Order: sequence, then C-alpha cells, then structure tokens
Amino acid sequence: MDQLILAQRATENSMSVSTTEWFVTVGVTVAVLLFDIVIIARRPHEPTLKQAGVYLAAYVGLAIAFGIWVTLAHDNSRPGGDFGLQFFAGWLTEYSLSVDNLFIFLIIMASFKVPRKFQQEALLVGIVLALIFRGIFIALGAVAIKEFSWVFYIFGAFLLFTAINLVRDTEHDDDGENAVVRFAKRYLNTTDKWLGLQLFLRRDGKTYITPMFLVILSLGTTDLLFALDSIPAIYGLTREPYLVFTANVFALMGLRQLYFLLGDMLKKLIYLTQGLAFLLAFIGVKLVLHALHTNELPFVNGGDGFDVPEIPTLVSLGVIVVTLALTAAVSLVVSARRDAAAG
Repeated sequence: MDQLILAQRATENSMSVSTTEWFVTVGVTVAVLLFDIVIIARRPHEPTLKQAGVYLAAYVGLAIAFGIWVTLAHDNSRPGGDFGLQFFAGWLTEYSLSVDNLFIFLIIMASFKVPRKFQQEALLVGIVLALIFRGIFIALGAVAIKEFSWVFYIFGAFLLFTAINLVRDTEHDDDGENAVVRFAKRYLNTTDKWLGLQLFLRRDGKTYITPMFLVILSLGTTDLLFALDSIPAIYGLTREPYLVFTANVFALMGLRQLYFLLGDMLKKLIYLTQGLAFLLAFIGVKLVLHALHTNELPFVNGGDGFDVPEIPTLVSLGVIVVTLALTAAVSLVVSARRDAAAG
C-alpha cells in the first residue's frame, strides 16, 4: 500500500511536457548546432574575446530565461512543484562538470598541438559527441528509473565511488592520450599533416589517419567517460527526462566560447576537481536516501521504505551554488598567491 501511495504521488508531482515542447526543444538545439557548424565551416578561426563573451552571455541568458519559463509554466501546474529549481540545480551541476570536461579538452589540444585555427572545429565535434552520448544515457537512465526504482542505489553508489576516485587522483592525465588513442597510433597508418576536419588521407595507395582523427577519438572517449558521471548526477537532482536533457543542452552550449574566453584561466581553477568530488558525493548521498525512502527490494527491510529524510531541491541548489562559489574563489586566491611567490 505504501508503495502504491508513493507511486501515485510521484505521478501527481511529475512534470507534464507536451509533444510540442519536446519537438520545439530538440528543433532549437539542432538549429543552434547547425548555426555553429555553418559559421565554423565557412571560416575556421580563433574567436576574439569579445565574440566569445557575447556568445557566452547569450547562452547563459537563454538558460536563465528557460529556467524562469519552466517555473512560470510548469511549477504552478503541480502542487508543490519545484521544476524550475530542479532545472537550475541540474544546469549548474552539469555546467561545472562540463568545465572540468573542458579542462581535459585543453590538455588534449595542447598534447596534440592542434593549430589554433582548427581548435574550434575539434571543440564543436567534441561537444556534438558529448550531446549524443548524454542523450543516449539520458534515455537509458529514464527507462531504468521507470522500470527499476532500485537503480537509485546503483546511481548513488557509483557517484560516491567516483567522488572517492576524484579525491584520490586530483591530477589530470597530462599526455591527453588514452588506451584507444595509443592503440590507433600503434596499429594504424598516421600522418602529421593537418587538413581541418578531414580525418583520412589517401597517399601512395595507402590510407592514413590525420591528427584530427586522433584528437576526435580522444575527445569522444573522454565524452563517454564524462557522460557516465554526469547523467547519474543530474538524475539525483531531478527525475524529469525533459529537465535532464535541457540542463545538459544548456550546459554544453557556449562551452566552445568558454574555452577561448577563459584560456589559461582554466588552469587556475586548481580545486575544481575537489569541489566536483564533494558535489558528486553530496548527490550520491541524496540518491541513496531517496532509494531507501522508496525501497522496493524484498531483501531490504522486507521491501518497505525506510523513514529517512530526503534532501529538498532548494537545499541541493544552495549546496551547489555555495560549493561552486567557494571552489572558484579559493582556487583563484591560491593561484594568485602562488604566481606572486613564483614571480
């Protein structure tokens, strides 16, 4: 009976998203990506700081406007609805994870010595791949949550495990390569010639892979690993696939401009990984508490839920904002002191 009541409440408090909203959202996403692709394909170049700043401000403004729209359009349609807060919490978390992903992109670009004029193209491919992988995991996560409520135990444990690993290994791999890239270098014909987004080169009857192929391969495998972290994290903040998708889309939009706008400043965020580890651990605990509260496993407490507190969305949003602000502030202060001491 308790489980039926919980299921009924979950249905009543779920977000009602029309097919039109889904089509418009996906259509706008594709349109923005196509715009980026056309602009870059027409004239590959390194954007100026002004251009990057304008685009980034526009994307952040759109995300804030979208969150306000969700609040006005959907929060009042359900009693106790806090979908707007859920979106902002998910967006900020995904954005912070994307910035960490961006730091890895920076290492990859430096490792492969990608010419500045081709970095936009490589970044755009990396962002498209990130959207594809996250889209797949969002769909899989939605199905798993709908069919198996105990999946929250797995999500929570995975995030706690990831947080522990981040604390143990706070230094990023500085060679920009992984096992897949090393395999490609060892067993495939490669060339050092840069040809934009051209991945293959035919010469003397042989097919060679270009450096851009290796860069995209490295970006793609990195995106896959980050998707494994980010999707369970956001499902700990909202169970709405629509909000999970849009939070990821807005987190990835403007990432290319942020790369050029921040540049070396990314390296000054020296405690970003520790901050993310704390956030992932916090969300992991939130997921485990939810799993205990809605427990249906017959071998755990006889299939009944535990009387444990659940963390409200507003509290989650506050923890995320404070953690990110403190992480950025402490990182910049310590970096400045180190630079002053070294100079």
